[in-house]
Amino acid sequence: MAVQPLSQKEIEDRLAELPGWSLDGGKLARSYRLGSHVAAAALVMHIAAVQDELDHHSDLTLGYHTVSLTVHTHSAGGAVTEKDFALARRVEDIAPGHGAH
Repeated sequence: MAVQPLSQKEIEDRLAELPGWSLDGGKLARSYRLGSHVAAAALVMHIAAVQDELDHHSDLTLGYHTVSLTVHTHSAGGAVTEKDFALARRVEDIAPGHGAH
């Protein structure tokens, strides 16, 4: 079954449930600032593990004390789908100081 793109309204409704996330260039986007570069690198590894578990991968960037990601669904023509929000929710759950731990 093909993954269907979400409508603009569906995207806006789901974004309202994910503070800090936004739509940037047609992709879901979020940046996190952590206490150290090592903490940021550790978060990248945790996100990578979640992405493998979900078989859905984002663009993931490690910066100095920061982690940024953008996600969209290639198999849906680069549109935002429910798969992207599932990944975003999981990332929120593991990000230090964010979500439920």
